[in-house]
Amino acid sequence: MKLVLDACIGLKWVLPEDDSVQAIALRDDYRSEIHELIAPDTFPPEVAHALTRAERKGTITQQNGAKNFMQLLANLPQIHQSLPLLPRAYELSSQYRIGVFDCLYIALAERELCQVVTVDQRMLTLFPAETVSLASL
Repeated sequence: MKLVLDACIGLKWVLPEDDSVQAIALRDDYRSEIHELIAPDTFPPEVAHALTRAERKGTITQQNGAKNFMQLLANLPQIHQSLPLLPRAYELSSQYRIGVFDCLYIALAERELCQVVTVDQRMLTLFPAETVSLASL
């Protein structure tokens, strides 16, 4: 199954959070080619930002942050350019009053005729046809 991977799920691959077990299972299915995972090119910077924020909060050390980021880079989903997605993402962001970065994932899912796997309740509520909960996989 082809899925757009939300950055919040990728972060769960390297930081212990709620649903990390399910996220890691999804990653392992991707490695085994059970699922095809794709994401906009904003995915790596979004996860890097979340990791450095965890460092600043003292949740992880800088050394662990760097190690986790390299681990994530070794398992990246297939990356798609965000620029062609941006007009649709802008339209969705304006219409639904949600961040453009989140809307890039929705725009990619629309274009690729698949769903975004996420734990973001707002995305799940606003875009029920374009999203799927990690817990439901």
